[in-house]
Amino acid sequence: MDNRYPRYSASEERYDNMKYNPVGKSGLRFPAVSLGFWHNFGSNGNFDTMREMCRTAFDHGITQFDLANNYGPHYGAAEENAGRILKEDFRPYRDELVITSKAGYDMWPGPYGDWGSRKYLIASCDQSLKRLGLDYVDIFYHHRMDPATPLEETMGALWQIVSSGKALYAGISNYDEPKTAEAVRIAKEIHLPLIVNQRRYSIFDRTIEKDGVKQACRKLGLGIIAFSPLAQGLLSDKYLNGIPENSRIAKDPRFLKKDSLTPERLSQIRELDRIAKERGQTLAQMALSWILKDDDVCSVLIGASSPEQILENISAVEKNHFTAEELSAIDRASL
Repeated sequence: MDNRYPRYSASEERYDNMKYNPVGKSGLRFPAVSLGFWHNFGSNGNFDTMREMCRTAFDHGITQFDLANNYGPHYGAAEENAGRILKEDFRPYRDELVITSKAGYDMWPGPYGDWGSRKYLIASCDQSLKRLGLDYVDIFYHHRMDPATPLEETMGALWQIVSSGKALYAGISNYDEPKTAEAVRIAKEIHLPLIVNQRRYSIFDRTIEKDGVKQACRKLGLGIIAFSPLAQGLLSDKYLNGIPENSRIAKDPRFLKKDSLTPERLSQIRELDRIAKERGQTLAQMALSWILKDDDVCSVLIGASSPEQILENISAVEKNHFTAEELSAIDRASL
């Protein structure tokens, strides 16, 4: 235990204001807002800030922490930091938390550290559990479609992970409509509790509406959790007046490049910001509310760099109703 910190005791009001949504046809419920560890939880982050973000999130009803084997930098660092936080602060609350991890992208050298083979997924799950210091994760995802490995093998590996008690449920991520449907078919045959598809979704990226995934998941009884709901920060007030020195574009252009902020895009952002202000919200709050406006998405994954940012985003659950005029204005400003 780090003696600089008083022992953590969660807020008794932590469940008062968060909304919890069913995940597909399963009995599990996700908080409407979940905390993602993709950014700001690696070896280049500040551990004290990480800890405060986790405490703030849980104190306000965010019960889901979403990770993957290669979140960092370096690979595995986010799980290592999460493992320390879980051990020191959240051990008494383990049964109140949904901890998830994934495997499917590059993780270690050689032919067995990538994609979706049985060998890779099972080995990766074992490694993730060690880094997290857990006996099981609540959901273990296959992180992306594999064009070479038969889907029966990948789903069979997830079945073994669940049946061995290393995960309670299985998920898929970045799966298109045909592969989603095939995965659900196989899961039913082998009695795998496959409950969720994690996909990118935002006002600026509506691919799941166009490729049929949103409709398919509704039909198949699969939940959807949305990542990058703020389009890597574009759907916020961060870039309204240029590119800040501490912004993601300036510091880590791997995921968001300077040429993404075109004059046309900036004009769209400013118009969306105007609409949000008329609704009494920040642009980020409106962008999250827009995703949660119907029952197709059970949770949005936020990435945060401060506890204050988490508090701002949580309030999105309070105002998810949009008038037809507001939705039309958002479409005109963004499509």
